[in-house]
Amino acid sequence: MDWGGITSIFLLSTVKFLFAPFAGVPLGLHFYETYFAAVIGGTLSSAFFYFGSGRLMAYFIKRAELKNNKFTASGKKIIEKKKFTRSNKFIARLRRNLGKVGICFWAPFFLSVPIGSIIAAKFYGGDKNTFLFIAFGMLLNGAITTFLAYVIFK
Repeated sequence: MDWGGITSIFLLSTVKFLFAPFAGVPLGLHFYETYFAAVIGGTLSSAFFYFGSGRLMAYFIKRAELKNNKFTASGKKIIEKKKFTRSNKFIARLRRNLGKVGICFWAPFFLSVPIGSIIAAKFYGGDKNTFLFIAFGMLLNGAITTFLAYVIFK
């Protein structure tokens, strides 16, 4: 058992889950070591960002309010940013086309674990089953990606 390789897969999967299983083959790890390291790393990271996103969003809202109050107190005019940017359009299209299950399964997989978990929490954080969908998506996507990594590169 190569603890350095397992730790590398674990840490890589906390940020970018899509590429983590592909690093297991060159490191000489067994299929199950790669799978469990990637799934545990991705799931712990998604739990951290999913449940911590409420505080993160509240911090950014409070920061924006303080900035706006400072501008209005100094007599300057507040310049509002565009609210519907290209990335917002992409996320809205994903939400419309894929729905809750699609966002929970695919956003942490394709975007990144932190961003996908925060997006799922922002849209569906009030639903108690949302994190279970994310965790099941990690299990399913981890199995598919690890299988592909070991079939293609071994």
